[in-house]
Parts: sequence; structure tokens; C-alpha cells
Amino acid sequence: MIQTLFGSVEREPTLLEKLKSGVQKTREGLVSRIEDVVSGRKVIDADLLDELEYTLISADIGVNTTNEILERIRERVDRKLVGDSGELRGLIREYLLEILQTNDRPLAYVDEPPAVIMLVGVNGAGKTTTIGKLAAHLKGDGHSVLLCAADTFRAAAIEQLEVWGERTGIQVIRQNTGSDPSAVMFDALSAAKARKIDYVIVDTAGRLQTKTNLMAELEKMRRTASRVIPDSPHEVLLVLDATTGQNGLEQARKFTEASGVTGIVLTKLDGTAKGGVVVAIARELGLPIRFIGVGEKIDDLLPFDPERFIDSLFAV
Repeated sequence: MIQTLFGSVEREPTLLEKLKSGVQKTREGLVSRIEDVVSGRKVIDADLLDELEYTLISADIGVNTTNEILERIRERVDRKLVGDSGELRGLIREYLLEILQTNDRPLAYVDEPPAVIMLVGVNGAGKTTTIGKLAAHLKGDGHSVLLCAADTFRAAAIEQLEVWGERTGIQVIRQNTGSDPSAVMFDALSAAKARKIDYVIVDTAGRLQTKTNLMAELEKMRRTASRVIPDSPHEVLLVLDATTGQNGLEQARKFTEASGVTGIVLTKLDGTAKGGVVVAIARELGLPIRFIGVGEKIDDLLPFDPERFIDSLFAV
């Protein structure tokens, strides 16, 4: 709260405060448990490493990443580079940051707009809501944006996107429910090209990664996009629900094969202790995390910054 001449007003939280609040459950499930494991123990022995392994895997860091962390610790212990267990927290922090930074890269840049961003994912991951928040974020940065309602399968999807269009003051290009998604995309990209719009954000129907015909439809949409605007789509962002943890990895693999995913948007991070899946995705798939969702408000979609994310987890 901020006190003014006219009484107290609610202070908007800073970006770091939002992030720390959003990862609180993951912090409790990962960093706090690491601290509990190493607290008061001077010797790094097999029991300690077993407890660390359980903690890391429970936070959905992933088996491969966990094994690599433990191997690095054992190697440093053998070479007498680690004095006691109190140093393990810093070692783990260092390695997690290294993984995220290795796969971090900026959003695709285009010399001549529009830049085309497709969002894909399974039903219920928060895709359409994410599109509205992303549109607001880009507009807030001073860019012109057009929304494409290419989810013509789900009855309420077009109306839901139009609600976001009204909230953000951004036009939605649409056709009727049941229309060919590629035809809607063609209209949207043609309009954006003629108007020199900076970004087109394309909503697509939610689909299970096991449905081959629906996955093939995504490939058709990619071909349509490249015909209207060469080299597009410039980004294909997979929206994953953070609460699914390791199940999200399999979704990401299948969508990457079918639609050339270039990055991840992780939603509902504030509602889970499984935020370690951020690291597993980066390590296993070599994909950058583009944005993370940490709440319901329109500005609760945050650009992902590896160092800030790790700082928020390990902050004292």
C-alpha cells in the first residue's frame, strides 16, 4: 500500500515481485527442500545425494538433468573442489542457470513486418487467454497487432478471442465456426501485410499430440502462412500447463515434430510446485521458454529471463 494525501492506494507489484510470487510453490518444493537436505550436514555422502536426487526429480527437473547435476557434484567432490554440503545450493543454482541460458534466444526478428506468431497446444492449457495477454504485452511495447481466430473447431473459441480483442482494442480476423483454419489465416496475413501490421498472433484449435489428422492440419497452416509471407510463421509457441509437469515434455516433443515449435509459453506456474519442468524442457528439447504465466490478470504473462527466474527461486 502507498499512503497519499487522499488515503492509501494499492501499489502495483514490480516485475521481480510478481515473479517471486509466481514461483513461490516451486521455490518451496525445490529450493527450500534443497536447503532442508543440506542444512547442518557437513559431509557429502551417498545418503545426501540420494535425498538431493529425490528432491530434484520431485520438482520435475527431469531425470537426465538430475543425473547431470549429481554427476557434476560427485566430480567436484572427487577433485576436492567442494568443501562441504553448504556449497551444494550454489552448485545447483549455477547448473540450472547454465541450462536455461544455453537455450535462451530472443523472439524472431523480421526486417519487414508482419511477424507471424502461431500458438499451439492441447485443450485447457490456456492458449486463447495467453494470446490475449501476449497481444496486450506487444501492444504495450508500442507494436501494432492483429489477432487471427483460426480455432474454428471449438464453438466458443472465436467469441472468446473477440472478447480479448475488445479488452485490448485489437482487431480479430474471423470466419464462421467450422471454416477452414488455413483460409482464416490467409485472410489475416493478407490484411496484416496490406496494413503493415507489426505482429499477427494466430489462435489454433486445441488438439492432443496423438491426433495425427489434427497435427497435419497445423502443417497445412504453416504452408499457407509461408505462401502469403515467406519464412513465416516466424514463431510457433507451444502453450503448456505447468501443472502437468513431465507430461508436458511428451506434448512438446510431438508438437515440435508436427509444427516446428520454436519456443514455450508455460502457463499456471503460480499454481504448481512443478516449475522445475522449465529446466527439463530447456535441457531435453533445446527450446527456449518465451513467456510464463503467473496469474489471472492481463499483465501476468511475463517475458522469461533465465537469470531473473533463477534469482527469484534462490533469493534469500
